[in-house]
Amino acid sequence: MDYRNEAPEIIKGFLIYHETIKAHSKATVDEYYLDLRNFFRFMKLKRNMVPRDSELDSISISDIDLDFVKSVTLSDFYDYLSFLSRDKIVNERSHSPDYGLKASSRARKVSTLRSFYKYLTNKAKLLDTNPLQDIDSPKIPKTLPRYLTLSEAERLLDAVDGPNKERDYCILCIFLNCGLRISEIVGLNVQDIRGDHIRVFGKGSKERVVYINDSVADALNDYLTVRKIQNTSDGSSALFLSNRKKRMSRETVHALVKKYLTKAGLDADKYSAHKLRHTAATLMLQNGVDVRTLQELLGHENLNTTQIYTHIDNTELKIAANSNPLNHYKPEHNEANEITEAEDES
Repeated sequence: MDYRNEAPEIIKGFLIYHETIKAHSKATVDEYYLDLRNFFRFMKLKRNMVPRDSELDSISISDIDLDFVKSVTLSDFYDYLSFLSRDKIVNERSHSPDYGLKASSRARKVSTLRSFYKYLTNKAKLLDTNPLQDIDSPKIPKTLPRYLTLSEAERLLDAVDGPNKERDYCILCIFLNCGLRISEIVGLNVQDIRGDHIRVFGKGSKERVVYINDSVADALNDYLTVRKIQNTSDGSSALFLSNRKKRMSRETVHALVKKYLTKAGLDADKYSAHKLRHTAATLMLQNGVDVRTLQELLGHENLNTTQIYTHIDNTELKIAANSNPLNHYKPEHNEANEITEAEDES
């Protein structure tokens, strides 16, 4: 998919702005386009601009222009949110599809549309007023991230074997020790390994330095020794290579993680590659790493994103619970109750 060939001009300008000025990744910009396309498809269907029986995914938005964009109201947008909440198919390929997107997915689409109209109002100066300025985002239920315990993480590492054991162990080791995203791991090149640290390109192509410990250093050395004798089919400088000697894909790494989770006797449906990142963050926080250091290590732009981990093992809350004066209270032995119980038994 290339939005530059598909998107109408009014949308294309917004996407180019985010890709070139805001330096957002191609994947992020593509998601913006999909969100906007879905919204304007819905609007055309709502306004009877296409036959009522039209499939939403088949509706063209090539005719969307500034006048159409200006005509959108807050009421239209809330109708769209209602559609997402009740009628949107979650997985089009499923034989028995579920309907209704979860709050986090709806919130992302709100964010896209809010950003689009803000751009048209404040940057492009094409709108005098922003119809979505006061739009509210769906309330997202607060949930704690799932993570492996220390012993479970060790079981996962112990489960690695097979012809690619050095590579697979190294990938899992980096997940669990450095907390990298899966996109960051598959994006690593050999030249990004620099002695005691790794150069990582995170979201928005933001570069950061992640220092490695002895376990990761040993795993990298073992893998690089094996990799030196491998000839890449495309001259790739990718650190982690597939069996075809090309850069590993996200899908391959996901499958790799699931395989070893199952082999370690862990629930592969409950945990994923991203949960290994959660595991690294949690274990470091539990062992004395402060939240601001963790923020930099994980590449979080906002501290609030990192602070979710502080709720997992909050020592101060445990101390508070144990400090309650009723902590050690036990009911005194009640002789009357004992007599009554004895009479009941007789």
